[in-house]
Amino acid sequence: MIKDYTLLAWRNLRKRKLRSWLTAVGIIISIATIFVLISLSIGLQSAVEEQFRMLGTDKFFVQAKGQLGAPGTGGAVELTLEDVNAIKKVRGVKEVTYFVAGNAKVKHNGQVIYTMAMGLDLKTSGMFLESGNMKAIEGRTLSEGDEKSVEIGYDYKYGKVFDKLVNIGDTLLINEAPFRVRGIMSRVGNPQDDRQIYMPEADARNVFNISKRVDAITVQINQGEDIRKVAELVDKNLENARNVNKKTKDYDIFTPEELLGTFGNILNIITAFLSGIAAISLIVGGIGIMNTMYTSVLERTKEIGIMKAVGAKNSDILIIFLIESGMIGLFGGILGVALGFGSAKLIEYIVVYQLNTTLLHAASPPGLIIGCLLFAFLSGAISGIWPAWRATKIKIVDALRYE
Repeated sequence: MIKDYTLLAWRNLRKRKLRSWLTAVGIIISIATIFVLISLSIGLQSAVEEQFRMLGTDKFFVQAKGQLGAPGTGGAVELTLEDVNAIKKVRGVKEVTYFVAGNAKVKHNGQVIYTMAMGLDLKTSGMFLESGNMKAIEGRTLSEGDEKSVEIGYDYKYGKVFDKLVNIGDTLLINEAPFRVRGIMSRVGNPQDDRQIYMPEADARNVFNISKRVDAITVQINQGEDIRKVAELVDKNLENARNVNKKTKDYDIFTPEELLGTFGNILNIITAFLSGIAAISLIVGGIGIMNTMYTSVLERTKEIGIMKAVGAKNSDILIIFLIESGMIGLFGGILGVALGFGSAKLIEYIVVYQLNTTLLHAASPPGLIIGCLLFAFLSGAISGIWPAWRATKIKIVDALRYE
């Protein structure tokens, strides 16, 4: 029976091809928009989770609360070398590394750019690079005893930072001080990281006139330790060292789970907001389906009367019109998913190859595709409820007289 209803609804839609196409436009746009938003959100979430997986579960981070913006921009509150020493004394802490950062004027072959440069504690810089999943793909990383030397991000050699590519052994002028390039780092996928410059801490403090300030601290725990318990011990030690309490605490401690949770919450809020905007076009599309189906009821009044005269029940009429409106929604959903998939892949291409970052990927899990199609069908069917109900209320005598 349902098969017969579906075939009848399909024939009715084919009779009004242009109207069906125009009616489905609103659904196509809304489903495509929703698909793109969710696809990119899933892809971004997966990329971030992969970054945290590579980071490991044995490290957490300490940063001053008063620091606004990027590291090195300063703030009302600063971490210091004394804080680093206080953390090293905590039971369960294996190693502590940190960096200082400054805004650098970088000159190469007559060209000048402005970027961020980081000063690393060369005794523990290996752990810093490990936490960022970075390694030297050419040359070497900095080691104790290096002076006036830098490691540079991937884009200096393989990107478009300068007209003339930077090679191992070249000299860069950083705030007018000469630095020899010792290593070129692997690609991170983030444009900012791939344009980063790393130098010895002592040189950074001299070049950027930094005394005891520390911009961020990374803490690695011993194997088998509970990261939350060690973080709590570090928190207590820092409270004592900085003479603060829970209410006046001027720093933050972030474990990987907290950072991932915070990012996930922000991403969910943004996605929900944009999906709400996309839902407006879905409402417009639903109104279009309702209008089309109501018009169809008026045009087919006599046909409905004949169907009732030969024994069709009100429930039969209702089902036929609901299937018809649902098919418009499903048709719009199929095209919307196709359009959304293509748009998401285009955005991914632009981000990866034009913006030079690998953090954004378009994901298309089966659940997303099926969910969008089911959502489109139900939206169409729901939009057709009122016209379908109107069709069931048509009286046989009035319908047969209708011209």
